[in-house]
Amino acid sequence: MAAARSARPARPPVPRAGSAAPTGDRARPAPPPTPSPGAVHEVDTPAGPARITWHPAGRPRLTLALGHGAGGGIGAPDLVALAAALPARGVTIALVEQPWRVAGKRLAPAPRTLDTAWRALWPALADPADDAAGTTTAGTVPPVVAGGRSAGARVACRTAGETGAIGVLALAFPLHPPGRAERSRAGELTAVTGAGLPLLVVQGARDPFGRPQEFPEGIDPVTVPAADHAFAVGARSGVDPAETTATIVAAVADWTLALPAAT
Repeated sequence: MAAARSARPARPPVPRAGSAAPTGDRARPAPPPTPSPGAVHEVDTPAGPARITWHPAGRPRLTLALGHGAGGGIGAPDLVALAAALPARGVTIALVEQPWRVAGKRLAPAPRTLDTAWRALWPALADPADDAAGTTTAGTVPPVVAGGRSAGARVACRTAGETGAIGVLALAFPLHPPGRAERSRAGELTAVTGAGLPLLVVQGARDPFGRPQEFPEGIDPVTVPAADHAFAVGARSGVDPAETTATIVAAVADWTLALPAAT
């Protein structure tokens, strides 16, 4: 069992100030009920302590580990929505804070540092202390899907082949910097599929970091209508933010529960 320290229970994750309200004519996904976390573990990594906030299912079929982006933490509305909805459907959610966020820093470190920390904390996801993930009907620790949003999705993709993840979820994958399509990161995605691992990409139709139709052949993202990189939708789009949340949750739930390890 991986060594982990139980941390003082964190406040339920909430979006950063102003991030959940409409900005201009953009509205983020409707905020779901704030989930009540279970155990909160701190895990030592070469980059400093990371933190895992558990949202366990009663009899989980698998665990979905979700890392945050470079511009925010685990209070991102899509991560909060998944933590609120999926445990009731048999998926334990583990929200992972990288060491730079735990330390209160404002800027993310280099990708290699993020990857090093993720690899180091993975044993605490695969075999958590205190049965934090819950146990399957067979009495075993649930298998783990690696996932995240934006930069966290990139980390999950780059490390999946080493960690033993049973699949990868990429929310708002930053396929390229805005306006720089020639700087494609598609290789991080094809490395996942090339290793034979299931991959789900959920992408906003108006994401400046890569729209769904820009993804390479063989990768078919779930499109979130009218949504940008934060899954915010325009007030004049005619799309209800609650529909955006429902689209994301349904896509992720259906995919995870259809994975061979979950059946």
